[in-house]
Amino acid sequence: MKTITIPGLNKKVTTLIQGSDYFRPSIYERVCSVLDRYVAIGGNTIDTAHVYCGGESEVAIGQWMRDRNNREDVVILTKGAHHDQNGPRVTPEAISNDLFESLERLGTDYIDLYALHRDDPSIPVQVIIDALNEHIQAGRIKAIGGSNWTVERLQEANEYAAMNGLVGFTFSSPNLSLAKAKEPFWSGCVSVDESDCEWHKQYQFPLLSWSSQARGFFTGRFTPEDRSNEDLVRVFYSDENWERLRRAEQLAKEKGVTTIQIALAYVLNQPFPTCALIGAQNDEELLSCYEGSKIELTQKELTWLEKVENSVK
Repeated sequence: MKTITIPGLNKKVTTLIQGSDYFRPSIYERVCSVLDRYVAIGGNTIDTAHVYCGGESEVAIGQWMRDRNNREDVVILTKGAHHDQNGPRVTPEAISNDLFESLERLGTDYIDLYALHRDDPSIPVQVIIDALNEHIQAGRIKAIGGSNWTVERLQEANEYAAMNGLVGFTFSSPNLSLAKAKEPFWSGCVSVDESDCEWHKQYQFPLLSWSSQARGFFTGRFTPEDRSNEDLVRVFYSDENWERLRRAEQLAKEKGVTTIQIALAYVLNQPFPTCALIGAQNDEELLSCYEGSKIELTQKELTWLEKVENSVK
């Protein structure tokens, strides 16, 4: 499987990252089946978060790593400082609390990739960077990133880190997909636009995309008339996205692959380092993603897939 390099981490990160937002110890056999198969096809990076399944996702992953004795072979991406019922909590105290709980659940003494699950623009970047660097210096974190952070805040944080001899963010995890979001999935979520991608290209800044396949939009199960999935309608139903779907279907036929594999290839063929967080739950879905990750698209094909505005007016 293809890999990228993320500064601060001495392991390569595979371009397909297995998601775990449905993992629980109560379905441990299923967890093992998915993770064992994922590793067998060359994957090494697992995405989780302090809030996933009330922490049970991290517990299940920790149990699997202990049973397989493979902690050093695995890259763990976990996230903390998600808001709660009282609002944002991107503070040094919340970061420490979530990090220590994640370490305990995972049964490890360090996190490879640690991302702040949300941002709180009211908190100065220096407060956040200082807090994260304490954990880096203590060996609890290898590399830090922002999940759902704007590129402006990422750059501000990294400029502060550079001026003060500290470690800055070395990856970002927003949404990037061929279907362009009309509005955020949930409050505080970030989907990158064209100018954001230019920033990532300029700095060759790694992007780990969640909902990289647009939550099933490219599976062929949905039509403009089918409005049963309210979230999909709210976020992705637009004339432009239906045209992108049509073009992805056309290109898939030409290449002898599936439409959803073209959507995945779109994310993985950007002119900057990218990974796709996938939600595969069985062998069929894993193999589909694996085959999609091997598809190469030219810049001309990427542009044709994406830029459809004039054709739908």
